[in-house]
Amino acid sequence: MRARDPGEQHRASTPLELLFDLCFVVAVSQAAEQLHHGLGQDAITGTTTGYLMVFFAIWWAWMNFTWFASAYDTDDVPYRALTLLQMAGVLVLAAGVPDTFHHYDFTVVTIGYVVMRMAMLAQWVRAAVEHPAGRQHALRYATGIAACQLGWCARLALPDPWGEAAFPVLVLAELSVPLWAEHARTSNWHPGHINERYGLFTLIVLGEVVLASTNAVQADLVDGGLSPGLDEIAAGGLLLIFSMWWIYFMHSAAARIRESLPTTLLWAYGHYFIFASASAVGATVSLAVDVNGRGAQIGDNATAIAITAPVVVYLVLTTALHAGIARLAPGTAVATGTAIALLAVNAALADNVAHAVLAMGLTVTALLATRILLHQLDQQRGRTR
Repeated sequence: MRARDPGEQHRASTPLELLFDLCFVVAVSQAAEQLHHGLGQDAITGTTTGYLMVFFAIWWAWMNFTWFASAYDTDDVPYRALTLLQMAGVLVLAAGVPDTFHHYDFTVVTIGYVVMRMAMLAQWVRAAVEHPAGRQHALRYATGIAACQLGWCARLALPDPWGEAAFPVLVLAELSVPLWAEHARTSNWHPGHINERYGLFTLIVLGEVVLASTNAVQADLVDGGLSPGLDEIAAGGLLLIFSMWWIYFMHSAAARIRESLPTTLLWAYGHYFIFASASAVGATVSLAVDVNGRGAQIGDNATAIAITAPVVVYLVLTTALHAGIARLAPGTAVATGTAIALLAVNAALADNVAHAVLAMGLTVTALLATRILLHQLDQQRGRTR
C-alpha cells in the first residue's frame, strides 16, 4: 500500500466507491423515514435529536472512508475486502435505526458503526506498515479510531443520563482525530476526487426530496386523481430539489480545499449539516403529504416550520462554504439573507401546508435565478476591467 499522487490526472470515483455509496443510501433512507414518521407523531425534540445522532454515525463513517480511499486506494484484494466489511457494517447500522427512534436503543447502530470503524482501523494499520513515509500520521489515525471505538462500546453500558452526556464527548473525540493526525503529515488525498465524492453524496441525499415529490404524485393517483394540495407539494418539492442541486454545484472546491488544514476541515465537516439538512428536506416534504391528507398529528404550521428549518440550514451552509472556496458575486449574501427571511415569514404565517411548500419552492427558485444573474454580471464586469 502506497500513497496515491494528489496531482494525478483524471482521478475519478471507482465502481467500489459507488457501491459503497449505494449501501449508505439504505442507511440515509432509514434515518429520513424515521424522521418523517417521528415528526408526524409530533415528537419533534426526541425525533430530531435521534436523527442528528444517527446521521452523524452515517456521515462520519462515509467521510473517513472517502478521504482514506482518496489517499490510499490500491484496489487490491485486502483493500476491497475491508471496504466490503465496512459496507456490511453500514447495513447493520441501517437495520438498527428504527430501534434508536422507537426505543432509544443504540446497540445495533453502535455495533454496525464499530464494525465500519474497525475495518477503517485495519486499513490505517496496513498503511502504517507498508508506507513508511506516512507511518506517523497513519498510526495516529489508527490510535484515535481505536480509542474512540472503545468509548462507543463503553457508552452502551452507561445508565442515563451519562450515556447521553457521553455522546457529544465522543463526537468531539472523533472529530479531533483527523486534526491530530493531519498535523503530523497531510494525507495524499486528491482534491478533485474529494470534490467529486462529496458531490455524489450530495446527489444521494437530495434524492430523498425526489422520492418525496414522487410519492406525492403517486398518492394522488392511488386516491383516484390529482388533487390541488398534493400537486402543490409535488411542484414545490421539485422546485426545491432543482434549486438546491443547482446552488450546491455552482462552485467547485477542487482548487481551494488543499490550501490549509483549517480550510480543509471546515469544508469537510460543514458538509455534515448540508447532507443532514438535504435528507431532512425529503423527510419533511413526505410529512407534508401526510398532513395534507390529515394523516399526521402535527399541524400545517408546524409542518411548514419543519420543512423550512432544513432548507434554511442548507442555504446558509452552502453559501458559507462557497464563500470559503470561491469569490462570490457581490450581493450574494444579501440575496440569500432576503430569501431566508421570506422563508421564515412564509413558515410563521402558514395555515395551509401545500401552499407553504409551493411558496418555499418558488422562493428558493427565485434565489437561484438571482444568484445566477449576479454571477453572470460579476463575470461580465471582470472581463471589461
